[in-house]
This record gives sequence, structure tokens and C-alpha cells, in this order.
Amino acid sequence: MNLDSIKAMIRNIPDFPKPGIQFKDITPVLSDPEAFHYLIETFAEFAKKQQVTAILAPESRGFMLGSALAFHLDVKFIPARKAGKLPFKTFQVEYKLEYGTAVLEMHQDALVPTDRVLIIDDLIATAGTIHACIELVQCAKAQVAGIASLISLSEFKDHQNFNDVPYLNLIEI
Repeated sequence: MNLDSIKAMIRNIPDFPKPGIQFKDITPVLSDPEAFHYLIETFAEFAKKQQVTAILAPESRGFMLGSALAFHLDVKFIPARKAGKLPFKTFQVEYKLEYGTAVLEMHQDALVPTDRVLIIDDLIATAGTIHACIELVQCAKAQVAGIASLISLSEFKDHQNFNDVPYLNLIEI
């Protein structure tokens, strides 16, 4: 398995979730055990170098990669959810998306200041979601140890600046 074969599995779905958006469907990758295993192993190598103690992933497709990676590394998994989806006290961050705005929340007790957090998502476009996740980690006074993504959209490369935080992107489209 290699990244070229994984890239070939990603489907383009035009005009989803709204006209003008080219949705990148990763479900064929997730349903292929060899491809999924390759992704998690690749992300795990990066995460180990960053000495992470927690994986934070935004809903919903980030959950698929983040929870599998946290399980593989035996570290905590922290979901960043849409507003109103978490039952306990939360930190809340509003951010811009490629096609609108949204709010992400994280439980206030999910992280401690000594945590080293890897933020992972399936796709980075304008990086609004990732920057919101960074803010959530900072609200908990924890450290962002790294950022990882399966796909980044090259047309938004200027927005994908995370300063000195180590960043691993596997496929640029």
C-alpha cells in the first residue's frame, strides 16, 4: 500500500454538501483494511515523534481517524463536537468554514495542562476547523504537539499556516 493508491481511492462528489463544493469522499479508503491500517500506522509514526498524550479530532470524519489513532497509540481521544452535542461544561470556539461558519466545543475537563495534543482531521481546506481546535486546546492550557491530515486542498495552501507546530499532510489535491 502507498499514498498514490490511497489517493486513487478518494472519490470526488460534485456539489455536496452544496453547489460549487467538490466533496472528497474517503469512505472507500476507510473500508479497505490495508489502506486504513497504512494510514493509522503512518499517522502513529508522526504522533510518536511528537510524544502525544491525546488525540483531538473534529466531527465527523476526523473522528474516524482520530479514534483509531488514539486506540492504536493507547492515548486519550478527545472529540471536538458541533455546538450543543456535548453534555458537560464546554469550551466553545466559533470559526469560519470554506462554505459558512460553525462552532466547535470540547469538554472543559478533557485535557490537562501537561497534555501534548495531536489534532487530526481528514481534510484541511481553509484550516478554520484546525485553528478552532488549536484554540480549544489552548483554552485547556494544553500544548498542541502536532497537526495531521489525510488531505489538504492546494487551492487553500496560504491558509494552512500553523507556525512552528509540526504538520503532517499525506495527500495534497
